[in-house]
Amino acid sequence: MKITDIECFVLLVPDYRADACSSAQDDLVVKIHTDEGVTGIGETDTNPWVARAMIEAPGTHIMGLGLKEMLIGADPLDVEGLWERMYTGSAMTGRRGLGICAIGALDMALWDLRGKIENKPVWQLLGGAAQSAVTPYASLLPEGDTLDQYTESLVKRAVKAKTLGFRAVKLEVCIKGPYAHNSIQIEDDRAIAEVVRACREAIGPEMTVMVDVAYCWPDWKAALRAIEMFADEDIYFVETPLPSDDIDGYAKLTAACDVRIAAGEWLNTRFEFREYMERDALDVVQPDVGRVGGLTEARRVALQARDRGLVVVPHCWKSAIGIAASVHLAAISPTCAFVEYLPAALADSRLRKDLVLDEFTLVDGRLPLPDRPGLGVTLNEAALAEFRVP
Repeated sequence: MKITDIECFVLLVPDYRADACSSAQDDLVVKIHTDEGVTGIGETDTNPWVARAMIEAPGTHIMGLGLKEMLIGADPLDVEGLWERMYTGSAMTGRRGLGICAIGALDMALWDLRGKIENKPVWQLLGGAAQSAVTPYASLLPEGDTLDQYTESLVKRAVKAKTLGFRAVKLEVCIKGPYAHNSIQIEDDRAIAEVVRACREAIGPEMTVMVDVAYCWPDWKAALRAIEMFADEDIYFVETPLPSDDIDGYAKLTAACDVRIAAGEWLNTRFEFREYMERDALDVVQPDVGRVGGLTEARRVALQARDRGLVVVPHCWKSAIGIAASVHLAAISPTCAFVEYLPAALADSRLRKDLVLDEFTLVDGRLPLPDRPGLGVTLNEAALAEFRVP
């Protein structure tokens, strides 16, 4: 069997907001076709037009080859070998950043393809389950152009997540710093604590609560001071409190803070994660399957975390394709505690709601391991056509 073609689909919801913090408004979906009619699907969370160019553009020398041209004619079952081929062959142009995200979409599709060929779910191909079910947390991004509206929206979504059967929620409290939600930009850190406290009061003490602050503090001492204002609300982790390149700051904050510190959504490859781990700069590592380089590389990150006794919580803010890949990763990760899950019932993006035909469903607050071949989800071809743009 050989790979015969790769299709890239840039998707965009028509009512997208460029001032919003949600990257679920667009997508790059790939299909990898074979000469025996089997097709694998994947996606990544980055600028879809540029990622498409990274895949489709031809190369002119052996250090900057195009990703598509390296895969055409190859054996689709050699997934890890193809990862090394893509990483090495595109190293001059794609060693980090967007190039790894593009590889991530293709690698995800290759694992889906291999699972369909071998009639096995991907988690079995990745080494077998380390746990019998996966616990998702509901990832909650509210609406509102004022702090009061934002807080009210987040409280309502947290309560709704509880009624949907989730055992855990992550509060997107993005109201300070460079990625503050819409028109909201606060200076007083006490407002963050008040939002967290309002949500905890609404859902009660039994649910696990995480807090994402979207890189809002400039240094570790400011972050520590602010986190201590809401640490008594029994917070499981605080996500991305500092800029990604401030590894020194993360190390100092992790050592000083009683609340777990989490990051990794923007990190590419095991090499960037290893730098954080070797510096004791995180309590929780958050590989995003599409961005880290696919399931091949995400598994390596998860095993590095296992060897260091660190918690793994895969990041995913995209469609049900990425959620499925995250669930397979979580299944084989011994130290995985939760997986990010944007509930369709609480999502604003129709890409999240409509892109696949078959959702993974909660059973007593957990996701049973998928038993269908590959990733276990089916593309909604009508939605793919509806949201496709040039």
